[in-house]
Amino acid sequence: MSDRKQFIAVMVVAALFVGWLGWRSFEVISLNELLKSDETVASYPYQHRVLRVEGDTAIMGSLRSHSVSTEEALRAIFPSMRNLPDNHRDWQRAERQLAQVQARAGEIVLGDPGIDHVRWELDENWYHLLHMKSKTDKGL
Repeated sequence: MSDRKQFIAVMVVAALFVGWLGWRSFEVISLNELLKSDETVASYPYQHRVLRVEGDTAIMGSLRSHSVSTEEALRAIFPSMRNLPDNHRDWQRAERQLAQVQARAGEIVLGDPGIDHVRWELDENWYHLLHMKSKTDKGL
């Protein structure tokens, strides 16, 4: 194969790859726009969002995981609750609301014809950007 043909082949492959990356970015942007257009999801203090798409699976950000409890996540978004006793009814209400909003966000994303699954992943970037992760780690 001549140098020119090799160059053209490499450029075609590179163009296809860049196009694929662009499509994936567009897919994430459009899913996040859907989430922003829902009043329930958009009005919640933590903005649930799609972090990336892998095949037919949307990876969505979550404030809770095995390493960050629901209580720690709620303290991060509702600092005023930090001084409430653990058995206060506002904790239960906040837990229910977080679960409902997260479920709603998942339903919206699953409504897209290209998405068959949702996987939740700790949104470490959110914690890092708001300097919340270091505050919650002290309580571990």
